[in-house]
Amino acid sequence: MKYLILSITFLIACSMAYKSAVDTTIYQFKVVDIYGEEFDFSSLKGKKIMIVNTASKCGFTPQYEGLEALYKKYKDHNFVIIGFPANDFLKQEPGNDAEIASFCKKNYGVSFPMMGKISVKGKEIHPIYSFLTSKEKNGVLDSKVKWNFQKYLINADGTLHQVFYSSTLPNDAAIVSWIEN
Repeated sequence: MKYLILSITFLIACSMAYKSAVDTTIYQFKVVDIYGEEFDFSSLKGKKIMIVNTASKCGFTPQYEGLEALYKKYKDHNFVIIGFPANDFLKQEPGNDAEIASFCKKNYGVSFPMMGKISVKGKEIHPIYSFLTSKEKNGVLDSKVKWNFQKYLINADGTLHQVFYSSTLPNDAAIVSWIEN
């Protein structure tokens, strides 16, 4: 019995040590932006972050306008939006990075940071989305990216806060309340 208790205690201690060794913040990631430059998420420490997978030929594409308005309103209040173009849903983001950047600027005046096109699901899922969708990695919850313009809210300490699906508008009261508080 004594050995059983010691073994269980040892396993619990090892499990806790492993959990504390796993980085459950967004700050561990470096990605490539839409212009081919490295973007280090650790540069956003202390800011609330909204990560959105985007597409330029989707019924939700007009949300770019709301995202830009939200970014302009709160960018000076420790808030940033990061867009990740993805072609995972009905091939609604067929363009290359230069075409996507041009589309976003011309049609919606997007000034928030846009990253290079990635995959947000399946075998080719980008590591940042693997993190966002896996409780084992983010320490908070499991989710699936169901469609374009799904929103992941990241707290100022780099931890995942909540997920909002595509139908939730960028200026939804719950999102605004989270930004302001």
